[in-house]
This record gives sequence, C-alpha cells and structure tokens, in this order.
Amino acid sequence: MAVRDGRISRNPARSVTNLPRKRWTPRHRYLTNQEVFRLAQAAPDEPRRTLILTLAYTGIRWGEAVGLRVDDLDLVRRRLVIRRAVTEVEGAMYVDVPKSWQARSVPFPDFLMQPLQTLVNTRDGDELLFKSSAGGILARPDTAQNRHSWWSTAVRDAGLDHLTPHSLRHTAASLAVSAGANVKVLQRMLGHKSAAMTLDTYADLFEDDLDNVAERLNERATAEVDARYLAQLTRTSRKKLIRD
Repeated sequence: MAVRDGRISRNPARSVTNLPRKRWTPRHRYLTNQEVFRLAQAAPDEPRRTLILTLAYTGIRWGEAVGLRVDDLDLVRRRLVIRRAVTEVEGAMYVDVPKSWQARSVPFPDFLMQPLQTLVNTRDGDELLFKSSAGGILARPDTAQNRHSWWSTAVRDAGLDHLTPHSLRHTAASLAVSAGANVKVLQRMLGHKSAAMTLDTYADLFEDDLDNVAERLNERATAEVDARYLAQLTRTSRKKLIRD
C-alpha cells in the first residue's frame, strides 16, 4: 500500500526470507452414518465389514485395530482394550505399545456387539480379532498405489472417493461430537496426549458449540424466568436502542 501510494520506494519485506509461513491444514473428511454403513456393505466379507464399523464408531487407529486380540474385547462392558499397536515399516510388521504409550479402554455402540461376538466365536482367546486370510496381521490397504485393493474397491462401490482408512478415525470424532461428546471425552476415546491436541486437530467440530450454548442459555432463561419480565426487558432495550 505504501509503495503504491508513493510514500516509500520499495517494499522492505521483500528482502526478508525467514518469515513464518501460515500453515494450511486441510479439512478432514467426515462421513455420515449412512455413508459409513454403505462403505461397510461394500466390503468383501463380514470381518472387514466389522472392521470398518469398528474404526468408524470407536476412533481407534488402524494399527490399534489390527493389533486387537480376542482377549482385548470386553463384551460385558462393551469396551475395546487398546494394549498394543501395529506399525508397518517397509513391508515388515512391528507390534509395539499404543501411540499414547499407555493402554486405554474405548467404548463401542451396542449394534457392534453381534458382529464382534460373531468374530469372537470363530477365534481362540489369543488370536487376532481382525486378521489376514493367512491368519497374520492385516496390512493397511495401500490406497495411493493400489486402486484394486479391497479398500479402494469398497470405496468406489460405495460411491465415495478420496477416502483412506484414517478417514474413519476422523469420522468417529465427528459422530462422537454430534452425539454430545466434549473435548475431554473425545481425547480419551482417541488416545490423544492432551485435550489441547484434540482441540487443535478437531477445532472445526466444536465451532457450533458457541451457537449451541447460546441456544441452551436462551431455552433455560425462557423456561425459568417469568415471560412478562423478559417481554418488559425486550421492550426497554428496544426503546433505548431507538433513542441512541
């Protein structure tokens, strides 16, 4: 502006090379309930249908899901106990502690009880809950290089696009918030180290909270305060606004 108006001859900022760049974070992909079930129906078999639903409604990571064993499933309390996670490095599978460095218990909705029970009935206690056709660890689908993987095929058949398994973790966060989960609950569910990390990652999911708070305050006030007083207050404010 100053250069254009002739107040200075050149832009002094042009010579500065170490200015911090604004980091752009792409918006997460969130599926609706209908899209999740459509994707699950497009999976090639029952175990992978159950895996898709588990990822989308618990928010656990892929490595945590494929590291689950039958003994990690608590059907009485409807909990998945996350004790380990699988990491794939150059095709080799490594089993380690979860990313948060501690075990956690994650709830799952009641409709997942029967599909998970069906898997349990076909496995021993120390067997992997979700496993490959050879009985080993189920590798994460290569969505970038293999358009013919079972995942890519299911995504296309479901009429979706640009979707990775990690999108189901984001979806779980979105569905949980829409169901009323606050930041602390979401943090525990996802296994984040802090609520600040959860809020930084999913700040867009909480943008409507301010509007919701205002609506609830209005509902509570109108329900508990005499309507005549509210009407009088509104008239007084309107008169003052006109005078001002």
